[in-house]
Amino acid sequence: MNYDIIVIGSGPGGYVAAIRASQLGFKTAIVERESLGGICLNWGCIPTKALLKSAQVFEYLNHAEDYGIKVSGGEADFGAIIKRSRGVAEGMSKGIQFLMKKNKIDVIMGTARIKTGGKVDVKDAEGATKEYQAKHTILATGARSRELPNLKQDGKRVIGYRQAMNLEKQPESLVVVGSGAIGVEFAYFYNAIGTKVTIVEYLDRIVPVEDEEISKQLERSLKKAGINILTSAEVQSVDTSGKLSKVQIKTSKGTETIEAETVLSAVGIAPNIENLGLEEVGVKTEKGRVVVDDYYKTNIDGVYAIGDIVKGQALAHVASAEGITCVEKIKGLDVQPIDYNNIPGCTYCSPEIASVGFTEKAAKEAGYEIKVGKFPFSASGKASAAGAKDGFVKVIFDAKYGEFLGAHLIGSNVTEMIAEIVVARKLETTGHEIIKSVHPHPTMSEAIMEAAADAYGEVIHL
Repeated sequence: MNYDIIVIGSGPGGYVAAIRASQLGFKTAIVERESLGGICLNWGCIPTKALLKSAQVFEYLNHAEDYGIKVSGGEADFGAIIKRSRGVAEGMSKGIQFLMKKNKIDVIMGTARIKTGGKVDVKDAEGATKEYQAKHTILATGARSRELPNLKQDGKRVIGYRQAMNLEKQPESLVVVGSGAIGVEFAYFYNAIGTKVTIVEYLDRIVPVEDEEISKQLERSLKKAGINILTSAEVQSVDTSGKLSKVQIKTSKGTETIEAETVLSAVGIAPNIENLGLEEVGVKTEKGRVVVDDYYKTNIDGVYAIGDIVKGQALAHVASAEGITCVEKIKGLDVQPIDYNNIPGCTYCSPEIASVGFTEKAAKEAGYEIKVGKFPFSASGKASAAGAKDGFVKVIFDAKYGEFLGAHLIGSNVTEMIAEIVVARKLETTGHEIIKSVHPHPTMSEAIMEAAADAYGEVIHL
C-alpha cells in the first residue's frame, strides 16, 4: 500500500493531477468518497451545461418562426431534461474510470484522512479503515454550496445547486439568491423552460466580478427575457411554513416579501477542509483555505493542496492547471507559477459571458493609461445571420506599450472565443498585432479584431 503520490479527491484538480503524475512515472492512487469526477463532472460544470443546452433548444423552438420555420406544439419535459443531464454526467464519470485504468492509477473509494509521516487513512462505506503510505499527498477535496445563517438549506424548499439540477418537478416560481455564475445560469435555465424567476443580489449589480458594462448588458438581456432582478438587496429571512415560501428582502426602497415555490441559495462555495486531519498534521490554514506556496506545497513536507481549497479562482480549469503544476514541480521539472491574471472566466447563461485579465476599472486603479475598444454583435454579419445580436466585445490595452490588459465578452458562444485572447496575452501580443491578424469572415470572432481596431481608431464596420 505504498505510493509515490496519493491524491485525495477526484474532481478536475485531483484526477488531472493523478494522470499527470502517472505520466511522469509516479506510482499513483486517488481517493474518492463519492463519484469519480467530483462535483464538476457529476453535479457542476458538465450536467449544468446539459441543462442549459436543453433550455437553449427549447428557446430555438419557441422562436423558430424568426428563422422562417413553423413548428407546432412543443413543451419542456422537465423530467426528461433532468434525466438527460444525469446521463451526460454518468457518461463523463465512466470516462474518468477509463482514464484511471488506462493510466494504471489505483482508485480507492472512501473518506481519507491524512496523518503524520506521509500516512493516509481511508474509511470505506462499511466503516473499515485501511492505512496507506505516500511520499507525497495532494489534497484536492473541492468545495460545497455555502450556507448563510439566515438562508439555511433544507434540500426541499431552500436548496443548493445539487438539488437545483435534480428536482423531482419543475417549480412554478423560483427565487435565486446570488447572481454569480451559478445563480445566473440556473436563473436562465428555469426561466427559459417557464418558471417565474427572481434574482436577488446583495451588491449593486449582477455578476459583480465582471466588468461593469457586462453587468449592465446581462441585466438588460435577462430582464428582457422576463427575469425579475433585485440588486442592492438582502434576503433577511425565508418562511417555509406555508404552501409557498415567503422570502423577506431588504432593498433600498424598503422591505418586500416575494412568494416562491423554491428558493435557490447561490451565494458561493465553502472549501471542504474539515475532517481531513489538517490540524493533527499541522497544515496551516487561513480564512478557511489551505495555505500553499506558488507550487502548492503546504508548510508540511510531502503535503500539497490544489483547487477550491486554496486561494485563487474556484474554477475547474484552474484546479486542473494547479494539479499539473504541482506534480511537475514534485518531479523536478522547470515550471513557472500560474499567472492568475490570465485565467479566463466563463458564465453559460444566455447571452454567455467570457472574460480575462483586467476590467476597465481595475486597469485604471493599477495605474495604466488605457485604450478601450468595443464592437457590438449588432454590427456583426455572422451574429445577424445567426439571430444572436445581443452583446459586444470589449478590449483593453495599455496605451503606452500596447499590452493586452483584458477582454470582456458577452454574447452567443463567447465562451468559445475567449481562448484566443488568453493565448494572445500569454504570448504578450499587442493591440496592433491583433488588428493585423486576419480573422475569418463571417465569424463571431471577427468582433475581437474589430474591437481592437476600435481602440486604435481604425475600426471598419462601425
